[in-house]
Amino acid sequence: MNPQHALSYDYSPWTFWQNASEEEGQIQLERQKLLADQGNVTIGEHAFLSPLAMVDPEKLEMGASSLIAAHAYVTGSIEMGENCTVNAFTVVRGTVTMGDGVRIGAHTSILGFNHSMDPSEPVFKQPLTSEGIRIGDDVWIGSNVVVLDGVTVGSHAVLAAGAVVTKDVPAWAIVGGNPARPIRDRRMNKVDPAALGEKLNTRLARFAGTARSEIAGIIAHSWEQRNGEGRFVDRPGTPPTVRAHCDAIELHDLLLRSSPPQLTRDEHIHALSSLQDPKTGLIPEYGPDGLPQPGPLTFGNGPVTYHILSAGYALDLLGTRLPYPISCVADVGPVELTGALNGLPWRKEAWESGAWVDAWGTATYWNLAQDHAGAGGSLEALFGWLLTRVNNATGTWGTPSDDTRLKIVNGYYRLTRGTFAQFGLPVPHAEKLIDTVLTHGADARYFGPGKQNACNVLDVAHPLWLARKQTEHRRQEVQDWATSQLGHALAQWHPGAGMAFSVSPDTGPQNQPGLQGTEMWLAIIWYLADLVGSAESLGYRPRGVHRPEPALLLPTL
Repeated sequence: MNPQHALSYDYSPWTFWQNASEEEGQIQLERQKLLADQGNVTIGEHAFLSPLAMVDPEKLEMGASSLIAAHAYVTGSIEMGENCTVNAFTVVRGTVTMGDGVRIGAHTSILGFNHSMDPSEPVFKQPLTSEGIRIGDDVWIGSNVVVLDGVTVGSHAVLAAGAVVTKDVPAWAIVGGNPARPIRDRRMNKVDPAALGEKLNTRLARFAGTARSEIAGIIAHSWEQRNGEGRFVDRPGTPPTVRAHCDAIELHDLLLRSSPPQLTRDEHIHALSSLQDPKTGLIPEYGPDGLPQPGPLTFGNGPVTYHILSAGYALDLLGTRLPYPISCVADVGPVELTGALNGLPWRKEAWESGAWVDAWGTATYWNLAQDHAGAGGSLEALFGWLLTRVNNATGTWGTPSDDTRLKIVNGYYRLTRGTFAQFGLPVPHAEKLIDTVLTHGADARYFGPGKQNACNVLDVAHPLWLARKQTEHRRQEVQDWATSQLGHALAQWHPGAGMAFSVSPDTGPQNQPGLQGTEMWLAIIWYLADLVGSAESLGYRPRGVHRPEPALLLPTL
């Protein structure tokens, strides 16, 4: 037997059965039998245990072609499926169950047990506890990783080198850091933006050229007659809405730098301005007949409140303003505003709460633009409340659950769009925010192939873009996420129809291309392209609701 060969097998055990001599193979089988004779040990065909490893289990099941390399320490109740590898200097202790194809790098610790820590006596006198560790199939665990007791690692996951894993890891997730946090979904292709170079720029230019050449026809198909009046609809056959009219104006301005020809500029202005209620400053929605819906107008959520954004910015693109101040906001003083903010459902409905703040901030902007400041001190009270209520661990408002960060991230976009972004102020805790948003962006339920919708992608892209103005934190991961989502988005154009709100293959209303989906995705694609340094190739820049520039810079002392 060649001692050099034997040593190499100990550290590279996957080479053993292909290259070992008959004598070496027989010695390995005898070692396995000696261990199996101790009881509670089963070892599959073509498995390998290095004689330099410390293998002293209460129970050991090794599937076929599984390997334990030199200086590994394996003890406790261990189940390994087929084609698993425990590399050199790795510790696997306690109760650990692995599926098939689990690869564990060197110097890693898989610790399926723990010490009791009752303060009444020293730790070394207390009993051990064990919840066990469960690892699925096809899992890659890098070098110097620590996995703590009670963790379940889903199939196809990757634990990056040096990760300290204290919580369950979803299937397909790539996690890293201390404590480990999601980086992205393994099924999302990682593409180096710099390597794409001209290819990405060419694709962006081609996409924008297609959109530019087709947008006039798409808008024309969304113009319908209702009760003798022309109205815009989101897509043919749907009811007329104020937002559809505003989306048509935004799209035509964005790509063609003019207003839709179905009406003159003055007619567009009259159609939107005449809707505004002089008393509240709010704008009602159309009914199915194309006429404004009667009834009281209340600031809060829903179309009436969103019209503060959509109609306000559509009129801004037409070179004018809402004719009346938004009095239902202007007349609110600091004390009343603070009470309203405290009463919002931040824990259960962070998106709803963020949307309320977005509309309030935007209404304040329009009032300031008309030199109608209203009750003094309310804007200062708003920012003071936000800065003292932000979660400094996440950089957001609201509390994420272990299951999803969807509502707090989506609510964050709406809140900051109408406040910090609109008034040109830095966001608090930018690095913590990036951590939170990237964790959410790795959730395949919302960002895996075929799962995206315009709200969810925009509500990650914009916060990342906003925070990146202040920090380079996790820059490469931000670019990787943006590039992955950009690839999906660019493939969603429907010839002659635009883009659907949702890219799901389902056939529901949100999956049909229309003005709203097209307007939102064009803005999203700009933000994603700008995150990877290629936005100039599009030849357009959002100017309305989704404009990147502040609408108003507050005076400084």
